[in-house]
Amino acid sequence: MNRTDRLYAIVEELRAVAPRPRSARWLADRFEVSVRTVERDISALQQSGTPIYAEPGRTGGYCLDKAHTMPPVNLTPGEAVAMALALRHLDATPFRAEGRSALRKLVAAMREEDTQEARELATRVHLLGEGPVPPKPHVLGIRRVLRIQYTDRQGTATRREIEPLGYVGKPEHWYLVAWCRLRREIRAFRTDRITSFSVLAEVPPPRKLRPEDLDIPYGDVEQLNLAG
Repeated sequence: MNRTDRLYAIVEELRAVAPRPRSARWLADRFEVSVRTVERDISALQQSGTPIYAEPGRTGGYCLDKAHTMPPVNLTPGEAVAMALALRHLDATPFRAEGRSALRKLVAAMREEDTQEARELATRVHLLGEGPVPPKPHVLGIRRVLRIQYTDRQGTATRREIEPLGYVGKPEHWYLVAWCRLRREIRAFRTDRITSFSVLAEVPPPRKLRPEDLDIPYGDVEQLNLAG
């Protein structure tokens, strides 16, 4: 375990047992380092502002002031987008404003590079009315060509290579919007009709999903975003 991981693990260990203490010897045995190393780690954490204090006595040790700290928010970009999508289900409830406020706080606590990636990922999800979480295949984070087996509404099965661009959600179904190499145009594939898929090594050329590509006659398309 490197030092950064050990510092994080020490804080989480103290958080788990707070307000009870852990002795330097106990922590040293737990992380397989010397007592002196633990004391240096604790000092570094204290200097960085982590509210750890020493409790004297035979049963004393190091304590974390649990009331003045919270675990770091390490959401991945995909997790942030999933939360944005889930919170949209609060729009018809009295908790709409609270849900949006919670999302803004979570996004603000993320690392800047993760936030930027999450915002880009969110632009690729479009909602048509209200719908459930998209079923598989979940490909928004995959920047590769997909080979799919697809059955159309007439029951005809075809094998295609596609370049995923995003999703469109309806209350009944979700659609994967992609450039279809068989038809040489953008197509919407109903996800429950994709019977199998595989990810190829090829990275497709960048393509923009334009508003006119989402001109669907039976509903207004609204783009998901991380602003709530």
